[in-house]
Amino acid sequence: MNPWRDLKGLPKEMWLLSLTVLINRAGTMVVPFLMIYLTKSLAIAPQKASLVLIAYGFGGLITAPIAGRVADIVGNTKVMKASLLLAGLVLFFIPLTTNFFLIATLVFTWSVLSQAFRPACMAIISDLVPANLLKPAFSLNRLVVNLGMSIGPAVGGFLVYFSYKLIFIVDATSSILAGILLLFLLKQPKKAVFTKSQLEDNPNINFENDLMAIKNRYFVYFLVGIIPATIVFFQLESTVSLFLVRDLKLSESTYGFLFSLNTILIVLLEVPLNSVTNKWNYKYSLALGCLLTGLGFGAMCFVTGTFSASVIVVIWTFGEMILFPSSSAYVAELSPATRKGEYMGLFSMTFSIGSIAAPIFGTNILEIFGATTLWLVSLVFGVVSAIMMWQVKPVKKISYE
Repeated sequence: MNPWRDLKGLPKEMWLLSLTVLINRAGTMVVPFLMIYLTKSLAIAPQKASLVLIAYGFGGLITAPIAGRVADIVGNTKVMKASLLLAGLVLFFIPLTTNFFLIATLVFTWSVLSQAFRPACMAIISDLVPANLLKPAFSLNRLVVNLGMSIGPAVGGFLVYFSYKLIFIVDATSSILAGILLLFLLKQPKKAVFTKSQLEDNPNINFENDLMAIKNRYFVYFLVGIIPATIVFFQLESTVSLFLVRDLKLSESTYGFLFSLNTILIVLLEVPLNSVTNKWNYKYSLALGCLLTGLGFGAMCFVTGTFSASVIVVIWTFGEMILFPSSSAYVAELSPATRKGEYMGLFSMTFSIGSIAAPIFGTNILEIFGATTLWLVSLVFGVVSAIMMWQVKPVKKISYE
């Protein structure tokens, strides 16, 4: 059987969206190298530099629920276009200053603008794609994201040898180019109108009830449960670079290679993997994804060089490939048709919480207690999320009354 067969049923708008995301992500290189830029190029202490990453996380935390609800009202495509164009403009200004406060402010502003894209993008996928193809659709979205990011960090690892400013220029340019293409390629899809018989044939989604996200106790439980695993995952953007480059003395290009290894595996395997797991009960895929994420980062204790680091990357990459498409699909099925952006916005907040909490507890544990303690705590967090995800309720059994 063809493991890519599910992609054939996706609408053409999904492919146009994927092209735009690919172009944007192919220039993504600021976030992976931001901590190294601050500590190595600007000589800022790691614990102080982590405040900039926290500012980045707070920007996403603030904008996600607002952008999601605005997308429900004014349209997802308008939010995505504004996000790409404005975020690209802000990026140009970050390397022009060495003032710490101004850098943190610009990074916060950039985060507010760029992170508005995520809930709108996930919401429009929910509108475009039928329920039985949600996992493949979100897998395709992550495929193009990671296909782009298999290019961005690898190129960034070499650009920094010439100038750290180049990574900001390239990232900004790709964002603006993606925004221009989206402006011409993608129109806002019309909201679907369902007959009574169609509603009865789609028991997995409640189209009639307009339940607010914060009042849906099953959704709130899911958000709380996934946060520990998200905190573990976002060590990739904070402490992992410090541990590998500073402590283990691996080169920036090696770190870029490991980042690219993760994305290449996703490009090759995520869609086929999710075709296999497409019919799994959500609790199985969500729990397994959290567990593998915790095991992968926990095993960082045993990393001594490039080869062992590569093996560990493979472990948590499989966790990522299972967890994130399943979680996006679960939220898409759980959310009412009129509140896709709102639900996706709050779901996106978990990524921002991870971005904030990861450098706070990660850098402090690494600096005070050492790497072994940090990675063991990461393992515990992953296991906690796995246990909680095992208890999520099937979408069919949820009552909104």
